[in-house]
Amino acid sequence: MPTYLYQVVTDDGAEGEIFEVVQPMSEAALTKHPETGAPVVRIPSLPNIAGKWSDMKSKSQLSNKNLDRLGFTKYERAGDGNYEKKAGGGPNVISAD
Repeated sequence: MPTYLYQVVTDDGAEGEIFEVVQPMSEAALTKHPETGAPVVRIPSLPNIAGKWSDMKSKSQLSNKNLDRLGFTKYERAGDGNYEKKAGGGPNVISAD
């Protein structure tokens, strides 16, 4: 089921609380906050689809485990000019010295 964003409508025009609600697409949009009863409007937002070019897919492709499996070496900065190996072959630490 999709997750929808809603915002509370305030009397003075200030931005109200924003909250998420998981509900079926067939269900009508909320008009009142489920807990307080304050008036709300649905905020248009993009769906998060895990496709070939999505953020979720690219993060999994760049994971340490996947990089290691594909034969790449990944180093991350450890501070003071040192880099620690997180995936792949090679030395465990690279130092700027």
